[in-house]
Amino acid sequence: MAGLYLHIPFCQRKCPYCDFFSVCATDQEIADYPELLSRHLDMARGQGWPGPFHTIYFGGGTPSLLRPELVDDILQAVSRTFGLTDATEITLEANPGTVTLQSLAGYRRAGINRLSLGLQSCNDHLLGVLGRLHDRSAGFTAVQWAREAGFDNLSLDLMFALPGQTTDGLDDDIDCYLDLNPEHLSCYGLTAETQTPFHERVAAGKLSLPDEEFYADAFLLVHERLVSAGYEHYEIANYARSGYACRHNLGYWQRRPYLGIGAGAHSFRADQWGSRWEVPPDLKAYRKDLLDRQEPMHCLERFDRKSALSETIYLALRTRRGISDSALQKRFGVKLTEAFPEAVASCGQWLSHDDDCWSLTPAGWLLFDRLIVPFL
Repeated sequence: MAGLYLHIPFCQRKCPYCDFFSVCATDQEIADYPELLSRHLDMARGQGWPGPFHTIYFGGGTPSLLRPELVDDILQAVSRTFGLTDATEITLEANPGTVTLQSLAGYRRAGINRLSLGLQSCNDHLLGVLGRLHDRSAGFTAVQWAREAGFDNLSLDLMFALPGQTTDGLDDDIDCYLDLNPEHLSCYGLTAETQTPFHERVAAGKLSLPDEEFYADAFLLVHERLVSAGYEHYEIANYARSGYACRHNLGYWQRRPYLGIGAGAHSFRADQWGSRWEVPPDLKAYRKDLLDRQEPMHCLERFDRKSALSETIYLALRTRRGISDSALQKRFGVKLTEAFPEAVASCGQWLSHDDDCWSLTPAGWLLFDRLIVPFL
C-alpha cells in the first residue's frame, strides 16, 4: 500500500519552536501552488512511482491556508494521475486560527476525511508562549466546527514540557482534551530545535525549558491519563481510540512506500532494500524546476541489507506493535537476537518479548534515543 505526502510550505507566522520548512507567502503564491503539485504528480507518475494511494496527508506549514477549492483541485489531480481507493484515508493539518465552519465544511466536501488540529494546549498563557495564532476559546470553537462540518475522525495535537508548565497545569490540559473527546491525539514534548528562535532564546538564557525529570513525569502522566481513558498508546507520540490509528503515519513506521510532493517533501521507495528522496526546501527552486520540466527530487540515501535491517528495527520499536521475529526472518533471514544480541541485552527491562514480538515499554520509549543506538 502506497501513501502520498503533500507538503504545503506556507504559514501566516512562523511558530518560534518549529523547524519544519515554511514561508510567509502572498495569496497569489498560495493559489498557484496546486498547479506546481499537479506538474510534480505528472512527473512522478511517468517515473513509475506506485499507486493508487491508500493514504494522503496534507502537512506543513499550514495546509489550512489553502482554500477548499484548491484542496479539491489537488485531490482531483491525484485521482487523475495515480488514483484513489474507496477507503483512502485523507488527512489535512489545520491551524485553529485559520479555519471557519465554512472552510471546514468545504474541506469535507472536497474529500478530506481526517482532520488534524494543531490545538497544542488549552492554556492561554502557554499558547502565547508558543506563539500560536489562536487562544483557548478559538481552539474549542474549531473543534466544534469540525464536528458540525462532519469530521468523525479528529486528531488533536497536545504539547507538554512547556516553559513554566506544572504537573497540575498539564493535568488540567489533559482534562480539557478528554472533554473534547477526539478520536486521536498526537502528544509531543517541546524541544528547542537548532536554528529556531526558541533555541536562540534558550542558548541566551532568556528562556528555560523544564528539566529531564519533569519531561519524564509529563510523558508518563500523559500516558497514564490517556490509556486509562481508553486510548491506545500505539506509537511514542500517538494515541488513538480503537480503529483510529493514523494509517498514513503507520506506513512510515512500517517502512511502506510513500511519495512526497511539494517543496521540502521526502519520499521512500521500497524497491530492493529501499531508498529515500528529498525535494529541497526551496520554493523558488521547486517552481523553477517544474516550469523547466526538471526533476526537483534528489536521492538522499540508498540502503543496503545492513542499513535496511537497522532502520526496520528502529522504526518498528517506535510502535506498540514493535518488531516481530517472523517478519525479520522473512525479510532478512534473522531474528532480533541473532542480528543484535548485545543491543537486545543492553535494553534490559525496557525491551519486552511477547511470543513473536519485541517492543519497548513506555518507560523504554523515554530512553529511545539512547536504547536504539546499538541497533544502528
